[in-house]
Amino acid sequence: MTKFITKHKKTFAITLMMLPGAIWLLVLRYIPMGGLVIAFQDYRPFPQNPTFLNNILNSRFVGFDNFRFIFATDRAWNMIRNTLAYNAVFIVLTTILSIALAVCLSEIGSKFLAKTYQTLMFFPFFISWVVASYFVFAFLDPTFGVLSHMRNWYLDPAGWPVILTISHLWKSLGFSCIIYLAAITGIDQGLYEAAAIDGASKWRQVWAITIPSIKPMIIMLFIMAVGRIFNADFGLFWNIPMNMGPLQNVTEVFDTYVFRVMQAPIAGAIGMATAAGFFQNIIGFVCILGANFIVRRVDRENAMF
Repeated sequence: MTKFITKHKKTFAITLMMLPGAIWLLVLRYIPMGGLVIAFQDYRPFPQNPTFLNNILNSRFVGFDNFRFIFATDRAWNMIRNTLAYNAVFIVLTTILSIALAVCLSEIGSKFLAKTYQTLMFFPFFISWVVASYFVFAFLDPTFGVLSHMRNWYLDPAGWPVILTISHLWKSLGFSCIIYLAAITGIDQGLYEAAAIDGASKWRQVWAITIPSIKPMIIMLFIMAVGRIFNADFGLFWNIPMNMGPLQNVTEVFDTYVFRVMQAPIAGAIGMATAAGFFQNIIGFVCILGANFIVRRVDRENAMF
């Protein structure tokens, strides 16, 4: 026992610092997973003893019936197409533009200007989609909007894929850019000095030093993003289009689809909502495994596991 304490004495403080986060993860993430059984039940509260455990133990098992509503209507396939297409575009554009902006910020000589630009880019991340929707409305309002003379945007779905993409990039680029900028800051400056002595241009230094150095970060964030390819940002797709019916063909995604279904007073709604979340997480888990498998085949050292 004494040898064990002596051996792990150096890591005791670090373990102690990690303990609150580990407890939080256990209590709020892992223990609630037991509630996934609701996805396979006709969950009902029992008035005699309406405790959560009693409701689970006495609710009827219905198998995969709660999952059927996901594919029950013609809108379901449109929703799946929109969810996958939007997320694919978001992942690619966010990755490319975030890296480009991070590289540009790292080349700014003035610390004051660099910090100013970082703050201005990061600020939209803290703005809720409800507030952002009024910014968009100020531009697109058919009566008083800045772009109102062009068309009634809220009745014409043609331009909304671009509008939603721009809105997503405006809000998320700053956060992603800061992550890549932190990785770039950690690169040994001696590499750039040696490259400059050899006559390498700034563009060549970016491709030969910067990108390879932050490659593990790019791959890790890309894999994590692929894991959420079936999760849509509800605030973006619900608030920015102002929930306009004529736009549903291009704005309906998985999360808004489930929300619309759950708005109706239907039996077994709790089980169906749980099934929807469970389905999303299973798809995400499979996507992470698939993306990591591909990375392992191409570059084993940069795979997550």
